[in-house]
Amino acid sequence: MFIRIVKMSFHEENIPRFLENFELMKDKIRGATGNRFLELYQDKNNPCLFFTYSFWETEADLENYRKSALFDEVWTFTKKLFNDKPEAWSVNKVVSLE
Repeated sequence: MFIRIVKMSFHEENIPRFLENFELMKDKIRGATGNRFLELYQDKNNPCLFFTYSFWETEADLENYRKSALFDEVWTFTKKLFNDKPEAWSVNKVVSLE
């Protein structure tokens, strides 16, 4: 399993549209094959900055999602709202304390 972190920055006036769309799509994204966890974070100091944090069983699962009609629908809508280029990282969990 690995983790995908995506950083997205939005024009302030577009945040409500983004959040409304995320609310509509989050269960579909979470239901994608191989997705085991999905969270959305908003920066405390910069409300225009958001992060998605998701767990995937395999890199192939993430790539299949990224090639899916669902991803195309989500990303086509979302990228129009950005005020800066998004950034993404695929990371392996090294340590977890609960």
